[in-house]
Amino acid sequence: MSALLEVSGVSVSFDGFKAINNLSFQIGPAELRAVIGPNGAGKTTFMDIVTGKTRPDEGSVLWGEKSQNLLKMSEARIAQAGVGRKFQRPTVFEDQSVFDNLLMALKNERGPLEVLFYKRSRADDARVEALAEEIGLADQLHRTSGELSHGQKQWLEIGMLLAQEPRLLLVDEPAAGMTLAEREHTTDLLREAAKTRAVVVVEHDMEFVRRLGCKVTVLHEGSVLAEGSIDHVTQDPQVIEVYLGR
Repeated sequence: MSALLEVSGVSVSFDGFKAINNLSFQIGPAELRAVIGPNGAGKTTFMDIVTGKTRPDEGSVLWGEKSQNLLKMSEARIAQAGVGRKFQRPTVFEDQSVFDNLLMALKNERGPLEVLFYKRSRADDARVEALAEEIGLADQLHRTSGELSHGQKQWLEIGMLLAQEPRLLLVDEPAAGMTLAEREHTTDLLREAAKTRAVVVVEHDMEFVRRLGCKVTVLHEGSVLAEGSIDHVTQDPQVIEVYLGR
């Protein structure tokens, strides 16, 4: 399988501190991957580089079948190319309904004229309803988003990203602050999403990572320390030493 995203030999320093050190990473077009590592391992900086928020000092980041160079693209162009990112804290329009949040996020033409003369269609309504079903909020469509639980807001934001039809979804600590039932639903949601796109999950909750049942990449000091199943990486002597503190 050819890679959808290929990060090669990437390094970046901030005031002399090397946040990413010769990092290489790749993921296929329909793959679920968990990225773990202690604080300061470079997980957030890695996502910042992929989304164009941070420019590395060296290395390459290639995207898609045509091997586009993401380092030459703006954040907006990278998003338009199909890279979606969800931050740890959910960001939704809390005074708007779940339906309206999803509707606003739908992938449509965004030019000034298209926005000015936009008219909601039956196809738009059907897409919103399908998304709500997919994320488990079909019975909450007309509820104000600010009234949702923390977990439901996380699902709504994931739904808003899915509405934009990304080919790669970067998700930062989706299980943080969730109940057990919410974590289980989030696991199902991310595994389902990865059937049709690449999904990278940065997470500290090891039990949640285990539930994902996917390949795991362990970062340490800005480099890949180990890769494999959760059982494989947690038995790696280097991972035990630097990540589990034993």
